Amino acid sequence: MHYPAPAWLPGGHAQTIWSALYARRHWRPLLPKQRERWTTPDGDFIDVDRQQASREDRPLIVLFHGLEGCSSSHYAQAFADWAAVHDLNFALPHFRGCSGELNQAPRAYHSGDHEEIDWILQRFRLQHQQQGGRTMIAAGVSLGGNALMRWAAEQGLHAAQKADAVASICSPLDLMQSGLAIGRGLNRQIYTRMFLRSMKPKALLKWAQHPGLFDRKKLMQARDLYEFDNVFTAPLHGFKDTDDYWTRASAKPLMRHIRLPALALNARNDPFVPASSLPQPHEVSSSVTLWQPEGGGHVGFAQGPWPGHVCGLPDAVGGWLMHAAGQALSERMPHG
Repeated sequence: MHYPAPAWLPGGHAQTIWSALYARRHWRPLLPKQRERWTTPDGDFIDVDRQQASREDRPLIVLFHGLEGCSSSHYAQAFADWAAVHDLNFALPHFRGCSGELNQAPRAYHSGDHEEIDWILQRFRLQHQQQGGRTMIAAGVSLGGNALMRWAAEQGLHAAQKADAVASICSPLDLMQSGLAIGRGLNRQIYTRMFLRSMKPKALLKWAQHPGLFDRKKLMQARDLYEFDNVFTAPLHGFKDTDDYWTRASAKPLMRHIRLPALALNARNDPFVPASSLPQPHEVSSSVTLWQPEGGGHVGFAQGPWPGHVCGLPDAVGGWLMHAAGQALSERMPHG
């Protein structure tokens, strides 16, 4: 991906913040979305927002959001617009607790939640096939992208049964390096504060729902994501502590096992995904394509004259996914 950053938007922080808050997200009014509630295998629920194409058998793109994201996030609106322009079915499954209503189970979601990804993609694939659809692609943004790549690596050859191509966008594929980076300096003042502002109240609601689930006092004292994950995310999801969670949930060490077409897009000036932590060609399988432009920020990539737009991101990633899926499908078709 070639990304020429606008002269009026220099640096990773500006490209991150401006894109999320002010850049244009869609070219025409967004189509209405239908919300579905799915019961999870453990009796909980997730909410899925869907946008229909002209026909049910048109290709489907599934987008997994980032930390504390939802279907109204700037990148989600941009992908929904791209799907509408290309007449694709679009679906955004919310991770547990991210749809505006607290989930019921004594758990939330986490960066390595590949079992949840597997269940979601299996269900989408089955539905889409029953409607006559053939092509299904998936993209994950930030946290959602690490979980998606972790899923692709865990599934190996079986992944192609559930998706035709996948992409991660600005994902912290090495969670330890990114987790430490977001807790330092300006990152700590901007992004850590922003995330904790929504994560702490939701965790307290979870404690009220399941009293004694974690140490409430320690959670209140958490000042960065490392401390928050140590009290809440890690123990609730079967990890010993933050170090164990960030090590075991990272996709990067497993990307040699990916066997379906996969794209990993990371800007080298992402404020909290250090360029030194990004996977190199020798660390991934031949199925993985790495795009690492110099600029773009974290899920930014605004372009054009002021105030800019973020529609180039889904255009580039979505275009790659559709091309890769088409090639994969043609290779699987019987010849002769």
